[in-house]
Amino acid sequence: MLTILGILFAVAPAIVWMTIARTRFVGIAIGGALLAGAGLLISVQQSWIDAPRPDAHLVFTVLAPLLIACGAGLEGRHEESPPREWIPRRNGAIGFLGVQFALTLAVGLLYALLISEGSDAPSSKALPALPPGITLVDEGTSCGSGGCYRTATVTSEDGLSHPEIIRELGLQQENCRASGWLLDWRDVCVGARDAGKNVTVYAAWGY
Repeated sequence: MLTILGILFAVAPAIVWMTIARTRFVGIAIGGALLAGAGLLISVQQSWIDAPRPDAHLVFTVLAPLLIACGAGLEGRHEESPPREWIPRRNGAIGFLGVQFALTLAVGLLYALLISEGSDAPSSKALPALPPGITLVDEGTSCGSGGCYRTATVTSEDGLSHPEIIRELGLQQENCRASGWLLDWRDVCVGARDAGKNVTVYAAWGY
């Protein structure tokens, strides 16, 4: 159900544009750009592209109406006054896009408020890809006074020592990177430590 709603959210601006476009050339150009943007957003939704979803939705919701406004402006330069029946369609399009933007902004602000509480752990994608010969034994999440974090226990099939495993993972030192662009201002920090029997890889939030 969420997948269907996400796809509808992504293609809605293109559908709106189809109802108000008045010229073939500009209509196809703007419609194609909106569908390309929808494809990118759906790729983020489906995790085919690694990007922060809330930020991607917000950027798309801002850029789509701007693109439609540019298309309408270009059409207005080369066309006579629009027919009377076009005005209600235009007003409906403006209302729909305004509601979509308001809902996206409200959900985005709620998301930013929730992440500030530190009650979630980084996703599995925050953990590094394992090189050949190193296998995953267990994965889970834990929470403490510093927030929640994700851990993965790994071991070597080739008899590597724990320092050698950590070196193969490239985690001799903790690495931090930005988690998002706009709504998520946290850093996600990834590191590894010798846990005795195995090596533990972790991903935690850094502020």
